[in-house]
Amino acid sequence: MSGTTVALMWEARAADGRGPELLEWARARSAELAREPLRRELLRAPQDRVLVITWWEGAYGDELPELPEPDAELITRPVHRWRFESLGAVESLG
Repeated sequence: MSGTTVALMWEARAADGRGPELLEWARARSAELAREPLRRELLRAPQDRVLVITWWEGAYGDELPELPEPDAELITRPVHRWRFESLGAVESLG
């Protein structure tokens, strides 16, 4: 491996009233990835938005397992996806 870490971010906005369902859908799909990430985190925000971040060992351009697109009835718009290469953690001064 290259010794670098890549973070994949997946964000979707649920259809009206379907936030809890989208969160559970994302939780289940993130547990079914083709392989286990170094780390995985689920977050939620107002307007029934769900964010999943997975961290992987590898290079920025490597092929990595990604969450699929949910059924169109569950979301209000296409999923947003971002990919970042880690530059290392920053320690708190306090």
